[in-house]
Formats: sequence, structure tokens, C-alpha cells
Amino acid sequence: MKPGKFIFIVLSVFAVYTSIIAQTDDAKKRWEAQIDTNRVNPLKPEYLQLDKDIVLEQFNKQPNFGMYKDNYFITGIPTNKAITHQTADAKFQISIRQRLFNTIMPFNTQLMLIYTQKSFWDIYDESSPFADNNYNPGLLLIKPIMDKNRLKGMATLSFEHESNGKDSLDSRSWNYFTLSGVYFYNASFSVQAKVWYGWLDGENPGLFDYRGYGLLALNYRSFNDKFGASLVMNPCKKALNTQLELTFRPNKNANQYFFLQWYQGYGESLLEYDRYTSMVRVGICMRPPMRNLY
Repeated sequence: MKPGKFIFIVLSVFAVYTSIIAQTDDAKKRWEAQIDTNRVNPLKPEYLQLDKDIVLEQFNKQPNFGMYKDNYFITGIPTNKAITHQTADAKFQISIRQRLFNTIMPFNTQLMLIYTQKSFWDIYDESSPFADNNYNPGLLLIKPIMDKNRLKGMATLSFEHESNGKDSLDSRSWNYFTLSGVYFYNASFSVQAKVWYGWLDGENPGLFDYRGYGLLALNYRSFNDKFGASLVMNPCKKALNTQLELTFRPNKNANQYFFLQWYQGYGESLLEYDRYTSMVRVGICMRPPMRNLY
């Protein structure tokens, strides 16, 4: 079976599966009980009123195995060079997590095994080779942030490895720690700040010059989760790497979104981290309950 046909079948089965068991949004129900949904002011700060024990209970109710970051399959074209069979491509991301202990840990935390794979596929080129695969396993500690029975955000600490599985001059890998915080401004807006630092492989000594040491993400989603938008800014020595994402959910009972992503800057892939790219891609995205984690 050809790789393209196999991946199409896998994604189709996964899409049907997630349509049937689309993840419920308990937080949305609690927002509806707390505020007048007909008079939601997206510019007004509003915190979900919850007892700490209820927040921890909701964390415990999440399946032990599930999606971590967005899972998507998109395809598109460059905006900074000629469009050819070699420059147009496909990109997909698979991201999962597994909770390691079926209970809340000390300091109201949870420990998870996480894995994200991001692949760049020259699907329109002859023989449709994969240009690069970036494998990213790690351990993640996550904690809800509460203040006077108000859920204000989440904090995470992780240790991760990222590599592209190649050898010789094409080898790219590094190990690093991350510290991240997500602030829930209200039911529609959230902000994430993330910093990282680690040890670089000998074949990519300039990675920090092109990927920097952190990012800032501004996220919006409509109250009914029909529309969403994210702007991710990653400052580095060479540029301000920027990623813009737009989502639209056509069926409120499913977990599939039409997805548009524009990336401009350096460091999108490990293999060519020091080459500037500007790509617009569209496709399908499936989203976890903990949305907008980068």
C-alpha cells in the first residue's frame, strides 16, 4: 500500500472515530450556568467560578490517554517563492499524551508522558518523499492555577527531546526544559507564555539563533467554539517567527475543524531550521480539551 493511501485511511478512520466520541466540554456547561451567554462581552475579564476540589475532579475525569496538542493534516503553497511540485507540500501533526498516575499528585499536579510528531511531506513531488520528520517525546507536569475559587490558568513544566531521526550531516536533535503558563482572560481569550533552554546537537549549534528561547501565543475562540484564531510569536536573533491559525467547526457535535495555518520565519522544521520559509496551508484539524497549547 502506498504511504499516501495508508495515511488517508488512518486519518479517515480517526475522523469518524472522533466524530462519534467528540470530547464533551464540561467547562462550557459551567460557563453557561455562570453567565448570561446572550450578553457575553469578549473584552471583559471573567473567570470561571469553581471550587478547587471541582477543578481537580475535572482533571481526574479526563481520559488517561488522549490528544495533547492539535492533530491536523494540511497542505499548501509558499508565499515567498514560485509554486512548483517541489515547493508545495503537506504537513501533519500527531500529538498524544498519557497520564502516568491515575490520581492527583502532590501540589495538585498531574504527570504525563507526551509525544508530538510533526512531518513535512513533499506529496506533489515525484515519489512523494518525506522532507523531514520531527519526533518530540517528553515528560510534562501540569498544574491548574486557582485564586479564590477562580480558575485563572494552567502552569506546565516539561523535559523534552526533539530530533529528526537522520544521521550524519542531516542529523538534528536537542534536549531541553520548558516552563509555560496559560492565562484564561475569559471564556473566549487566553494567553500563553513559554520559555525553553537546553543542550544542542553538534549539527545544529545555531538553533537558538533561529528558534529563540520562547514564544507568546494569543488565542481566541467563540463561546460556541465554532470559530477560533491563534497568533504565535517566537522572537529570535534572526527574525520574529510568526504563526497564524484559523479554525472553523461546521458541526457542533463533532471534533473536526477546517484549519488554516500560515507560518513565516525560521525553524519550522529541524532539518532546515536556518532557512526562511513562508507557507500557507489548509486542511482538517482535531482539537484536545486543553486547547491552544504550543
